[in-house]
Amino acid sequence: MFFGISDYGSFVAAIVLFLAIPGPGNLALITSTGKGGIGGGLGATFGVIAGDQVLMWLAVAGVATVLATYPAAFSAVQWVGAAYLAWLGWKMWSAQPGDAPVLNIQPRHYFQQALAITLLNPKAIVFYMAFFPLFVDPQHHQGLISFAVMAATIAGLTFLYGLGMTLLTHYLAERMRANPRVVRWLEKLAGVFLIGFGLKLATSK
Repeated sequence: MFFGISDYGSFVAAIVLFLAIPGPGNLALITSTGKGGIGGGLGATFGVIAGDQVLMWLAVAGVATVLATYPAAFSAVQWVGAAYLAWLGWKMWSAQPGDAPVLNIQPRHYFQQALAITLLNPKAIVFYMAFFPLFVDPQHHQGLISFAVMAATIAGLTFLYGLGMTLLTHYLAERMRANPRVVRWLEKLAGVFLIGFGLKLATSK
């Protein structure tokens, strides 16, 4: 028992597994590092962390219940998120050599980009609302302290994961810069994935 969290080790393992699942957040980290180096990757990492913290505390506050009660609100946010991801993917796919980068090379913009991608996924709120109770012991729960420890754990693990992904991506990117054609096709591939994520978000129930 750790601050009212049952099986803390399993909680950590589950978070690590979820972090490794391919998704918009991972793609934001990779793309930001490829464009802006380590600074860009870390900026995106902090953007993902900030977005996750907002969604987690909204879930704790019961926003998931509101979204379930008013499905039109859920659908509206879902469609906005889907449109944003698809638009970003299209911009990356259709960009021509010499065009301004889709993602600005300044780390603060990477933070904003990753934050927006994370926040525009209402399903994450519902996920956290369903996920947290799996590791809460009702008899030993310490209220907001237990949730704060969970949130801090997720933030710490996300930072370590994002740092690792950033360093690995930066290492690989430095070795591919000698071949602009490879970089160009990787950017197009990233655009296709973003469009796919947007379509999945729009069509999922």
